[in-house]
Amino acid sequence: MAKRILLTGGGSAGHVTPHLALLPRLKAEGFEIHYVGTADGIEHKLMAAREGVTYHTISAGKMRRYFSLKNFTDPFRVVKGFFQSRRIIKTVAPDVVFSKGGFVSLPVVFAAYKKAPVVTHESDYTPGLANRLIAKRADKICVTFEDTLNFVGAKGVHTGTPIRPELYGGSREDGLKFLGFSGEKPVLLVMGGSQGAKAINDVVRESLPTLLSRFDVVHLCGAGKLDETFQSAGYVQYEYMSEALPHVFAATDIVVSRAGANSVFEFLALAKPALLIPLPLSASRGDQILNAGYFARKGYAAVLEQDKLTPETLAEAVEELFTNRLSYIARMSADALADGTDEVLNVIREAMERAKKK
Repeated sequence: MAKRILLTGGGSAGHVTPHLALLPRLKAEGFEIHYVGTADGIEHKLMAAREGVTYHTISAGKMRRYFSLKNFTDPFRVVKGFFQSRRIIKTVAPDVVFSKGGFVSLPVVFAAYKKAPVVTHESDYTPGLANRLIAKRADKICVTFEDTLNFVGAKGVHTGTPIRPELYGGSREDGLKFLGFSGEKPVLLVMGGSQGAKAINDVVRESLPTLLSRFDVVHLCGAGKLDETFQSAGYVQYEYMSEALPHVFAATDIVVSRAGANSVFEFLALAKPALLIPLPLSASRGDQILNAGYFARKGYAAVLEQDKLTPETLAEAVEELFTNRLSYIARMSADALADGTDEVLNVIREAMERAKKK
C-alpha cells in the first residue's frame, strides 16, 4: 500500500521552495504526493504542474498586521478552506501532513488535527503568526535556526532547511556562457527575493559605474522591475530565474540579497558569501533582521541595514566582502546542517511510525 503525504504551504516562494527540495526524495521513497494550495498563489505556479504531484485547491485568507477591508472577509475564506481541507483529507487519507507555514497552510493543518500526524517547518529565526497557530496542532516543529528551539518548546527539532538538489549541479562555465560574461572579472549576484526589492534595485543601479569597474553584475530585480535604460557591458538583469539559477550560482563569487531564510541557507549550502540587506521593520515583522543577525554572528555573511544603504556604502561593503570572501567560505563550509533535507525527512518518517503504533 502506497505511503501518502500531503504537503501544504504558500503565500510566498519561501513557503514552497523547501517542498521542491523534498520532492525527489519523497518520490524515490515511493510516496504518493498531494499538495494543497490556492488556485492563484505562487504555490500553484510552482507545484501544480509538477510530475507526480496531485494538486488540490482551497480557499485561504491572509492574516494582515495592517488595516485592510479584506481583514473582514478573509476569515470567511479561512473557514471555507477548512471545510474544503477536511474533504480533501478524508479523500486522500494521508499518512502524514507536512506544512511549510504561511496563511495557506492554516486551514489545512487545522483540518488534519487528530486525523493525521502533522509536521511543520519554520524557516525564520522566530515563528510567524501562522506557524504559531499551527504549532499547537503539530506533532513536531522543524526549525532552520537552532536558536528557534527557544521559541517552540518541546516539539521543536533543529533540522536546518531542505535545499533544492539541483542547486548543487551548476556549472560555472555554463553560468558564464548564459550570462555572457568572460570570467575575467569576479561575478556579483544581486537578488531581492521573489518580489524584488526597489530599495536595493535603485541603489545597485546608481552604483553600477563603481561596481562594474571591479565586477560583472547579474541582477535579479523582480517581476515588472526591469529597467532597460540601464544597459552596460558586464551588467545583465532578469526578473526571475529558474532553470539557469544553479549555473548562475556556480558562476557567482559573492551575493547581495535580502535575508529571507530560504535564500540565506541556500547561500550557506553553496558557500556563497553574501551581503545581506534585510527588510526593515517598517515593511516586515523583523524576521529578516533576525535572520541576518544570526548569519553575521556565525560569520557567514555581512549585513548592511537598509537605512544606511547608499551607493557609497554598498560599494564599500561589497568590496570588503569580496576581500574577505575566503574566510566566509571556510566558516560556511564547516556547517554540518547547511542542508536539512535528510533531517526533515527523518522527522517526517518518525511521525508516521509513531502514528502507526498508536
